[in-house]
Amino acid sequence: MEQLIERVVNISDLLWGGVWDGEQLLPFPPMVVFLLGTGLFFMVGLRFYPLRQLGPAFAGLFRRKSGGEGELSSFAALSTALSGQVGTGNLAGVATAITLGGPGAIFWMWVTALIGMALAFAEGALAIRFREKTSHGQWRGGPMTYIVQGLGPNWGWLAVLFCIGTLISALITGNGIQANSIADGISEVTGIADWIGGLIVAALVFVVIVGGIKSIGAVAEKVVPAMAIGYILLSLLAIFLNLGSIPETFARIFDGAFNPQAASGGFAGAAIIIAIRAGVARGLFSNEAGQGSTPIAHAVARTDDPAEQGRFAMMGTFIDTILICTMTALVILTVEGSFAYQGSPVAHAWQTDLEGFALTSAAFAAAFPLPVAGIPLGTLFVSVALILFVFTTLITWSYYGERAITFLYGRVATGTARGEARLHLAWRLLWCLAIFVGSFQDLTLVWRLGDIANAFMAVPNLVALIALSGVVFALARGDRTAARRRSTPAEEPQ
Repeated sequence: MEQLIERVVNISDLLWGGVWDGEQLLPFPPMVVFLLGTGLFFMVGLRFYPLRQLGPAFAGLFRRKSGGEGELSSFAALSTALSGQVGTGNLAGVATAITLGGPGAIFWMWVTALIGMALAFAEGALAIRFREKTSHGQWRGGPMTYIVQGLGPNWGWLAVLFCIGTLISALITGNGIQANSIADGISEVTGIADWIGGLIVAALVFVVIVGGIKSIGAVAEKVVPAMAIGYILLSLLAIFLNLGSIPETFARIFDGAFNPQAASGGFAGAAIIIAIRAGVARGLFSNEAGQGSTPIAHAVARTDDPAEQGRFAMMGTFIDTILICTMTALVILTVEGSFAYQGSPVAHAWQTDLEGFALTSAAFAAAFPLPVAGIPLGTLFVSVALILFVFTTLITWSYYGERAITFLYGRVATGTARGEARLHLAWRLLWCLAIFVGSFQDLTLVWRLGDIANAFMAVPNLVALIALSGVVFALARGDRTAARRRSTPAEEPQ
């Protein structure tokens, strides 16, 4: 087992840190270079369109105007994509980034999000530009579809690789990590065993996902906006109660981004490259920009305007990381309390030896210490937030995995409505069984496996985005004719 752990850690470190057996083999981490490099390529190629259009994109949220065919409204598609993005990464993932890379990791998480907005726009626009209506009357899309339709059938192997990566990532990051986190959150609030919490969650998830994407979208459209707004408001209150620490917090973030970070309490210190790795890896885990998951949800939006849905997609990245993840980070780094490390008092929770969700919970408990049924109000609040965040992630990632396995099924068999229905039911039952099993497993390896799975999924998608960049740039300009010229001749645009 120790050898397995060592091998997984080495592969994860090589992909995201350029390190093998503790030795820096590569000067720059390959996944960091590929992800940020591709994002910069799109941001420049789009002439900073995502930043220029962010205000109008948010204004479009309140119009909720949808025109065209599809399964969900554009707003519901955004909510569904956000429900997959906003999960344990926003609570435990941010804390993990700080534990590994220090406050400076948050700066690189912001950079990943801002650059990731260009990738998200590209994914959302291509998801609408290249999608298909099946013989069963259902709309489908995502990277596997824009690879085959945009690049041609000879690129089917790349779509297959993406789907395999999606299945692995779904079961590890979209299910295993989430299931364990939600079971811990339920146990924190109720005191029941993890396996009982996992059983309850699995049953509730099945009730939602058995109805397909329309059922998932209906739940996401109601739950996601309320939980996001509530979390941001309570976080702002916690920060306001510790307003005097804000200047020091931002100084630590910016200084740590460009200088080695000294040890402080339980924090062992970090080099700049470690801060970059932690920020980028956890940023991708949270907002999924460039990973290829969110365009699967955006592809079913009722719209005939690819650029409009691309703007909705880039908002998801901004909301997830720049708003929600930042709230978590500022609470952890700003809130002062009675903390200790090895018998010595420290001012902040991040200076202790706490990790993951326990670190986030401790910071909120210090902000809102009033006990409710013997539990600090802050702990109760963040535990409920975790449960809601993770539940919505579980229902959405089940759909991502379902679309991947359906695509693979279509490559090896002539699909019928009845055959696909059976496949979907089998996947949904397997998904809920995995939730139950994952709820009480040891997650020592899972976070590192999650990093590997995310890379395995992102690489095929990033290759496709680069190959279809001409179509993306044309769609951003509103040039449908140019977009048609840059498409496969046999395929007509929607």
